[in-house]
Parts: sequence; C-alpha cells; structure tokens
Amino acid sequence: GCTRRHTLGDGAEKLFFGTWNTCTEAPTMASEAPPEETALLTALGSADSLLTTEFAAQHGFDHKIVCNVSRSLLAFGIVAVEEISSESWTLSQEAEAYVVNGSAEAQLFAAVPEEGGPAMTLDELKQKLGGVADVGFKQAMQQKWIATQKADKTSPPTVVRKVADIVDSVQAQLVQIQAGEELDKSITDALKKRKLISLSVSKSFKLTKGEKFVTKRVREATDFTQDMLDSFGKGDARPFKAYNYNAQGPKNDTGCLHPLLKVRTQFREIFLEMGFEEMPTNNFVESSFWNFDALFQPQQHPARDAHDTFFLKAPAKATSFPEGYLQRVKTMHESGGMGSFGYNYSWKRSEAEKNLLRTHTTAVSSRMLYKLAQSGFQPAKYFSIDRVFRNEAVDRTHLAEFHQIEGVVCDRGMTLGNLIGVLQQFFKRMGMPKLRFKPAFNPYTEPSMEIFAFHPGLGKWVEVGNSGIFRPEMLLPMGMPEDVSVIAWGLSLERPTMILYGIDNIRDLFGHKVDLEMIKTNPVCRLGM
Repeated sequence: GCTRRHTLGDGAEKLFFGTWNTCTEAPTMASEAPPEETALLTALGSADSLLTTEFAAQHGFDHKIVCNVSRSLLAFGIVAVEEISSESWTLSQEAEAYVVNGSAEAQLFAAVPEEGGPAMTLDELKQKLGGVADVGFKQAMQQKWIATQKADKTSPPTVVRKVADIVDSVQAQLVQIQAGEELDKSITDALKKRKLISLSVSKSFKLTKGEKFVTKRVREATDFTQDMLDSFGKGDARPFKAYNYNAQGPKNDTGCLHPLLKVRTQFREIFLEMGFEEMPTNNFVESSFWNFDALFQPQQHPARDAHDTFFLKAPAKATSFPEGYLQRVKTMHESGGMGSFGYNYSWKRSEAEKNLLRTHTTAVSSRMLYKLAQSGFQPAKYFSIDRVFRNEAVDRTHLAEFHQIEGVVCDRGMTLGNLIGVLQQFFKRMGMPKLRFKPAFNPYTEPSMEIFAFHPGLGKWVEVGNSGIFRPEMLLPMGMPEDVSVIAWGLSLERPTMILYGIDNIRDLFGHKVDLEMIKTNPVCRLGM
C-alpha cells in the first residue's frame, strides 16, 4: 500500500496507510467497470480457470476487448495470465465461394456438355462462368478432366470432357479446413499455393485467480480531498493508488535544434567573445563581380566554370554596380597598378554581371570591406556563418550546399604573425590549441596557409581550415589606405559537427536523409570543454 504522510492529525494520517476502512474490493482506473470485466470476474470467481476465446464466444464479446481487460486485471494482480498461441488455416473469399459452389475446375467441368451434346468454345465457357473459367480451365486441364479439339482449321477449338465423372477433392478439403480438421502438409501446401488458404496465428489467454483476486474492483484514490475528510468514518473508504517513482513522464512534442545549429551557436559565441561583428549574409544570390572579380579572381579561373558554380537563368544578370569601383577592378585585372602586373587579359563586364548562387561568404566580406573603405576606414573585425553553394558531385563528404564560417580582421600594419596569433586564440577556444600551418595558394590571399589542428578526440592532426592575407590588388581598388592589411580565415561548419557527433556521412547530417530521431536526441554541444 501507499505510505503518504501529511500533517492533518492522527485520524487523517491513518487514512494514507492503505485505506480508510477494511475494503475487500481491488482498485480500477474507472468508476464503473465495463461489462466484459464484470462478466469475466464473475465467471472466474466460480471456476478455476477460463480461456478468453471460449469466454468471448459464450458471452458474445469482442475477443480483443476481453484480452485488453485481462491485461488490465493482470496489472493489478487480480488475475494471472498464461498466453496461448495457436495456428489455424483461414479460407480466402475465393475458397469460401468454392465451398458453396464447388471448385473452379469442378464448375468448369460441369459446364462442359457431355459427349454428344452441343460443343462449347472456351470463350463461351467464360461468358457462362465468368471469372472462374480461366482458373477452372487451367486446373481441369492439369487434372486431365477436359481437352480441346478442332473440327477444322477455320473453326475455333472446343472444350470436351475426357472423363465421365469427377470427384471435387478441393471442395472437400476446404470443407474439412473450415471445420478445423487437420490435413496432410502436401494438401495444405497445394491450397496455399493457389492462395485459397492462409495461415493465421491467434493468441488467447488462460486466466486464473491472482493474489488480489476479487469479483469487483473500485477506483483508487489519487488525491486527498475535502470530500474524503467530510465522509471520514462513514464507511465510504477507498484505497489509495501507490506512487511509481520509476515511471517516466510523458514526452512533450517540442521543437528540437539540429546539430548544425548547436555548433553554429558555439562558433558564434566564440566570435562575439573575441569582439567580432556579424556580417549580414541573407544574400544567397550574388553577382560574379562581388563573388569573383572584386576578390581579384580572374575571369578565366576554373572556379568560374558552370561545372563548379550554379549560374542563374532568371534573373541572369545584375545591373547595379558602383561604377567607379568597377572600373578600378577592371584596370587592376587587365594591367595591374600600384606595384602589380595584373593578369594581362581583356576583362569583360558581361562576365561580371552574371548572377550565381554564392560560392563562398567571402563575397559578403568584399561588400563589407568596400563599405568600410567608403565610409572612412576604421579597424574592424567581422565574421559570418551561412550557406554557400558549389556544383559538386554529392558523396559522403561533399554536398552541393554547405555552411562556411569566415573571420576577417582589418587594421593597419597587420602581418602573418597577427594572423597566426588570432588563429591560435580562435582554435584554442574550440578546444584545439595545437596548430600547424602549411603554405597554400588562393587567388585573393598572399601569403595563404592551410590550418591543421591536433584533435584530442581523434588522436591525430586534421585539416580544419584555410587562411591568408587579402592581396593589395583586392583592397586598393576599394579605396583602402595602403598601410591597411586584412587577415582572414574560413572553415566549414559541417566538418567539425560531423567530428563532434561521430557522423561519417554528411548526408546523415544535412539533407532529406537525416534521421529525425537523431535530431531529437543529439546531445548538447560545448566547444572547448
């Protein structure tokens, strides 16, 4: 029994130790028991045991409801249950028709005229018998009850009897199965092959009296109320329901954060703690000018081919550019200037006007740096985390769209040492203080470095990003002072997320194949812990 205690006085306290008075009725969750339960307990009270199938048939109850009632009584210890499974053959609708009318082959044989009678073609038999004609003809031919013959070459074949009488064994076998008789396995296999019968498994319960057996149960009290105090000592006593302290509460249907969003939040907090300002990245569609040309990336660069970039059909071109800046970019590409030779090719405005899905968030950085230069240069630190698009073959490590993390610091006299120092601080906050750098090439940074970090969880060095110092050919046309340098680095959001959550296929993290259960149960993300 339940042992709740409250400071309501001695009399009231006793009420919480089982019942108020002696109660011979066990508990139920409903104030009025269903008729199946009442009849079941009454029947079991006068018998040692009973089968639910027999009980349901005798009283006209649904066997499923009787089984559910039995499970409920079992939970309260009122009955003991032994599950009984049995197999039986069930006739199909076609077989039930054969029981009444005979098998298809017998019906067709009966429809074929006796010897000397008018000849009938198969089409005529089909018109007479309907759907059973085809099955009956096939089976009757196999049994060699009938044959076909042609009077001449031009007339259609007719169906004739080959035997005088038949025994419809299929009908007899179906009648025996319907009566519950056991047949030889070869017979049931043949009938099953014709889809006339199917094996069904039925489950029933054998019930016996449980330790707390009673012929009627009453509702358990779950709360102590004023009505109970008012009726105390009047004989209206009920037991209290015991608490189950191990029961789990109901799961609430709530929204869940995707692992990418959790990791994104951690990166964002790192940038904000380091004093960075977030750039607006809501422009998925970008012109080739801001995505490539402003970054001093030549128009013949392979990254600008259709097999690497998604170009838009409508609108296909951008029309608004800062003309003075565009002309300075064109001059820098064609002939260089300010110590640069440029690329020495004929720069085309038509190429710069092409609209595309941005291939990197550095297109946003180029807009922000141009805006900074035009408004009067001030040292700044920017970051962005958003989606970019590449026309790449999809595999376990690549998608056509992914998220890029980018950091940019612009100030006077920035050097490679400043870049390395900022990267060490950034990745230390991620929990990866050990860094290595490898020289690399980027069209718009010089020098450029690949970033490697020792991952303690993986126990090895992994490539985590790319970095460099923006080239003067990119910054000077914007109007940046000559002594200003801009350091930058970038990495993907998906790769660290896959490492953190132990995912080895990017399609299991992002896209239509993601397991929603993983989204609901993935753990909290804490970088650097």
